[in-house]
Amino acid sequence: MNTSGPAADDGLHLVPFRGLRYVPERVGSLAAVTSPPYDVVVRPDGLHHLESADPHNIVRLILPQAISPGTRHRKAAVTLDRWIADGILAPDPEPALYVYEQSSGDILQRGIIGALELSTPAEGIVLPHEDVMPHVVEDRAALMRTTAANLEPLLLTYRGNGDGPADVIERTVRRDPLLATTTEDGFSHRLWAVTDPAELAAVSAGLAEHQALIADGHHRWATYLRLREEHAQPGPWNYGLVLLIDTARYPLRVRAIHRLLNRLPVAQALAALGDDFRIRRVDAPLPEAMESLASAASDGNAFLFAGDGTFHLVDRPAPELLARTIPADRPQAWRTLDATVLHATLLDHLWHIPDTPEEISYIHDTEAAVAQAERRGGTAVLMHPVREDVVRDLARQGVTMPRKSTSFGPKPATGLVLRSLALD
Repeated sequence: MNTSGPAADDGLHLVPFRGLRYVPERVGSLAAVTSPPYDVVVRPDGLHHLESADPHNIVRLILPQAISPGTRHRKAAVTLDRWIADGILAPDPEPALYVYEQSSGDILQRGIIGALELSTPAEGIVLPHEDVMPHVVEDRAALMRTTAANLEPLLLTYRGNGDGPADVIERTVRRDPLLATTTEDGFSHRLWAVTDPAELAAVSAGLAEHQALIADGHHRWATYLRLREEHAQPGPWNYGLVLLIDTARYPLRVRAIHRLLNRLPVAQALAALGDDFRIRRVDAPLPEAMESLASAASDGNAFLFAGDGTFHLVDRPAPELLARTIPADRPQAWRTLDATVLHATLLDHLWHIPDTPEEISYIHDTEAAVAQAERRGGTAVLMHPVREDVVRDLARQGVTMPRKSTSFGPKPATGLVLRSLALD
């Protein structure tokens, strides 16, 4: 993907905002009030764990619990207003862009958080690479509409060339941060505010030359666009909270997102494959089973089924089956994706399972996917990650991958800085 092509007026337009942040003295610890992004939280176990970590954990805003959707969203709005009134959350004194750093072991990621001017995929400034689920967009839109807030930043990437944003980041991290904390996953997080007009201008000028790829947050970007349509006048709804990472300096990791088929037992899933796939039992621990999946995936489509106490490596789909079930009007790179084969051939054709929350759960954590499959008597379909160059090439062609095909990371922690549209 050529990320240096757009003219200045056609590139990224990132603006400062008054960040809404936790007041450290009012919470147990900053680590205890943070959360992974809403779609990474494993429910119900992870949700309950976060809720019990601190009474003000951000999960109470991004995943409020109540009987009906409307009640959930109103509960989040009331909670947000109460936390601001009680001084749990407070706005920064002036608009800023925020330099954000994550580190763990040999992993170091730095980027800039700000309010990005919204654009449609057709404009070629922010490029999606995955389809979205309408019911998720509807739910996120109702939550954002009711709270009038962007509660967590999307993760966007661009390919820099050592320009202004990089210089500003490297100068900024030499200063004392606004906050520093280490979350229970071992990642250290630091945040700085950038308010100097010259530095803000350098970031703005540098980003105006680039386009970005949505690495994580397709549903929230679609939500931003929907809410912009609802608010026709120029204003805060024309922007959305994002974290921009220059992957030329800080490459992201790409991981798979696994599927949990809640109502399909493993034996039934395997029986439906007939002779159209090769099936091999893998009597080994999960790490070794995943290595066998990686080896098989190097030769073509491969999946690892779990849920009955062992693992089943499923690969080598019959070419005639793929020819019948995979749409032919897409690029070859799309037709050969594991996610394409899973959804078009297995879910739609062989299993006849609709892509609804009742039938399919999307789980990032491999161990959690296996554990929940065994608990529910369902099937975990464990996936191998897609290469980043494949993702980028398809996005450049305007071709979206099946929903939840990739997981880029590390993802920003939710709760370090929020954007209230009432402050813009």
